[in-house]
Amino acid sequence: MADADPTKTDTQSTAPEGKTAHVVFTPSGRSGDFAIGTPILQAARHLGVDLDSVCGGRGICGRCQITPSVGDFSKFQIKSKAENISPMNAVEERYRSKRSMKADRRLGCSSTIQGDLVIDIPADSQVHKQVVRKRAEVRSIEINPVVRLHYVEVEEPDMHHPSGDLERLEQALYEQWGLTVDHADLSVIQILQKALRKGEWKITAAVRNEHELIYVWPGFHDKIFGCAIDVGSTTMSVHLTNLQTGDVVTSVGAMNPQIRFGEDLMSRVSYVMMNPGGEVEMTKAVRESLGYLIGQAAVEAKVHPSEILELVMVGNPIMHHLLLGIDPTELGWAPFALATNQSLEVLASELDLKGKTNPGARVYFLPCVAGHVGADAAGVALAEGPQLREEVTLVVDVGTNAEIILGNKDRLLACSSPTGPALEGAQISSGQRAAPGAIERVRIDPETLEPRFKVIGSDLWSNEAGFAEASKKTGVTGICGSGIIEVLAEMFLAGLITEDGIIDGGTASRTDRILGEGRTFSYILHRGEPEIRVTQADVRAIQLAKGALYAGAQLLIDKLGKPVERIVLAGAFGSHIDAKYAMVLGLIPDCPLDMVASVGNAAGTGARIALLNRHSREEIKQIVSGIEKIETAVEPRFQEHFVGAMAFPHKTAPFPNLEKVITLPPKKSAHSSNDDGETGGRRRRRRG
Repeated sequence: MADADPTKTDTQSTAPEGKTAHVVFTPSGRSGDFAIGTPILQAARHLGVDLDSVCGGRGICGRCQITPSVGDFSKFQIKSKAENISPMNAVEERYRSKRSMKADRRLGCSSTIQGDLVIDIPADSQVHKQVVRKRAEVRSIEINPVVRLHYVEVEEPDMHHPSGDLERLEQALYEQWGLTVDHADLSVIQILQKALRKGEWKITAAVRNEHELIYVWPGFHDKIFGCAIDVGSTTMSVHLTNLQTGDVVTSVGAMNPQIRFGEDLMSRVSYVMMNPGGEVEMTKAVRESLGYLIGQAAVEAKVHPSEILELVMVGNPIMHHLLLGIDPTELGWAPFALATNQSLEVLASELDLKGKTNPGARVYFLPCVAGHVGADAAGVALAEGPQLREEVTLVVDVGTNAEIILGNKDRLLACSSPTGPALEGAQISSGQRAAPGAIERVRIDPETLEPRFKVIGSDLWSNEAGFAEASKKTGVTGICGSGIIEVLAEMFLAGLITEDGIIDGGTASRTDRILGEGRTFSYILHRGEPEIRVTQADVRAIQLAKGALYAGAQLLIDKLGKPVERIVLAGAFGSHIDAKYAMVLGLIPDCPLDMVASVGNAAGTGARIALLNRHSREEIKQIVSGIEKIETAVEPRFQEHFVGAMAFPHKTAPFPNLEKVITLPPKKSAHSSNDDGETGGRRRRRRG
């Protein structure tokens, strides 16, 4: 019997008699059954979905904007049709005409449920805006961008020596800067004559690769910017960077809007397979979000779009393909063929970014490593440089799809593991993204079994004086990825969970925080509104994720034939987990704890290096060409490693370095429960 969906809420009993419809809200995944005609805002509030409203549902504030999704969503077992939401009414028409609203959006207070629906809540409609923990890490980078500015004085036209303005500009660049310009964008030629005359024959030229003329300003201009962009399957981040100083002037981030099509990569590929044209939908969604983020960054930094001339992007292969408008279905089955694994350069306008950047702006994509190991892994390798080190280094970019690199200066291997979104708080009963109010740190007293915790937005522990007041504004809203790792590790160390991941019902005699839930048990972490529990399904979700991650790493260790000497945790999630707790759960192999480091968004840092240093682009090509790709899907030992890695920290692997700093609990079986974490008498027979 499969574990129930922890985000699903049964509202059938509270709906009025008559016909009902099933509604799923993304990205939260909360769902329920509601009477036909129920306002969407009302349904969202009933389920505790984070949908804003200031005017009380009068259609005035426009804070409750939602996006109905259309398609066959196998993940939710639902067909969401356009006619399953009420037609646009007068209130919405009035708001749209006066305040403007995107064509695909509706007001949740004015639109009603007419049939089964999947409703997406945009980030700007959420009360608790997500804190996207991706930032550009500080590191030394040699500034040598691919685009540079050149101020020149151009000879005026002369009837006795006829030549075009472009030719005289090219001559001036050669004479004054030693540049041989042999290409000029049409967009430059179109504005060149007015710029020259406005600047009184003095002009600033933006030249790319020392030979491509991509933009001109009249007179002297000294500001030029680029964007380092990480398009992850869960989050997207844009780091607006001064190309002359290397400074990141602002960083912005958002949830990837493709989440509504599937939380993990393969579910998005499945959506394309089941919904012809689905790839076009997802490409449009991610490009719109990217354009919005670039615009937001420019406004925050007071940078004109014409000053943004270069973009560098990293992302996993499926994000890479969808952003480029390439159908990703070939990545859904063996041999997982990429359309191309080479680095690419395209015009920003080809990605629908017209008006967000300079007309001549280019986008550079780092090369992909393999079918499931993308340009983000290439960015991590560029940023962390395991290929330059003596010691064997394991680099893990922890996300919805973990990408793993192992090796040193002699040899590098790479693979990906399908960890899913559980490590980032999804698929957890009280899980949420990292946002104010989310539990991020947990400690459990091994004697009393009482917990204490910290939430994002407060520096106090929950048992300290002043915590209630300090957290009053945000409340205690759920538990994020780092919090679920710590609470499970603490429960294991306190004896509340067995090594096989079973919440031990026998400990109910020691604490009233252990409660029976049918045939399993749960642990109450927070009493109040909302009550936050750790359920058996939560434990299983983390076991599956950490088992896949460990198995992928061990597979590479087998291939290399050398033990790990150093571990680097990268990614938004990796930068916030405690290495000790990660090792207690067996998320990573045994290693001296002082040799485990968190480096933040290394993929984004790699993109920034490629943005600021033109020679690094050739370097990453060489690195990627030397990486040995291991495909976990066809490796017979992956499943063997996965099974052993389901235990805490592992069924058979020793952890001598961990045991030097922490005492692991003795092995035990759960009281009155079978191996499925179920209480009761006879063990049920598994079906074939």
